Amino acid sequence: MKELLTMWKYSRMIIMVALVAAIYAAILIPFKAIPLIPGVTELRPGNVIPVIFGLMFGPAGVWGSMLGNLSADIFGGTLGIPSISGIFGNFFFALIPYVVWGKVKGITSYGKPYMNKVKDYFEYIFVALIASVGCGSIIGYILDAIGLYPFAVLGNIISLNNFVAAAILGPILLKILYPRVEKWGLIWTDIMDKKDYSEPSSFRAYLLTFCSIAAFVLGNYLSINVYGGMAFGEGFLQEGDLSVVNQVGLVLGLLPLMLMFVIAMVLPSRNKLKQDNLNNIA
Repeated sequence: MKELLTMWKYSRMIIMVALVAAIYAAILIPFKAIPLIPGVTELRPGNVIPVIFGLMFGPAGVWGSMLGNLSADIFGGTLGIPSISGIFGNFFFALIPYVVWGKVKGITSYGKPYMNKVKDYFEYIFVALIASVGCGSIIGYILDAIGLYPFAVLGNIISLNNFVAAAILGPILLKILYPRVEKWGLIWTDIMDKKDYSEPSSFRAYLLTFCSIAAFVLGNYLSINVYGGMAFGEGFLQEGDLSVVNQVGLVLGLLPLMLMFVIAMVLPSRNKLKQDNLNNIA
């Protein structure tokens, strides 16, 4: 996914990063006053931003969401160790939508996210769900592994918090914004030269979808069924039973899936492999 690096050659993409980060932070900061787990997460209607801006601005949405979340922690007074996990979680929260959109057979509407067809809504809900549980699983895993919060608490709360905001607000905002952004020539594929971004890859989309679902299901199984944690702990505002964190089985069990998130980003597309093979034969 070379566009994550090559996008920095484009001044408009850099401006988009700053714009996304500013909007995301500006929406997140006021809601720091309504915590779900103090110092870690709060009510976040702004969680719609990574999904819709990922779809519209691609890699600029990814970097902007990551920096916007970090900025909200800094200026909202919640900067701490959990902020590190938020960097990785929000990175994939915006990455997954634009990678998965249009690639999953049986789900895809074979079109852009105009939200004009019923199938657009189904695909959007699917993409938002995968991105939400992927983000929640990454953050939940990191903070469980370092002994701060059980996966069963944080992974579930963040995934639900992500999905509710994205599912309710996303279709409305995309229906309004996407045609206008496209008309202005600001969709990321209209800004960047084709040689500077990776070709769409169904395998990458399926791999990220699998990693997100598998990490969420396996993380909950290990945290709840094996180590005796409680889903959502004892309710919001509770940290949960800290005796079930940092268990070797969960840390090692989810590690391959966490590595697969990274592998999915660096895998070449099938067309790239075919072209390389043809070049070698020639």
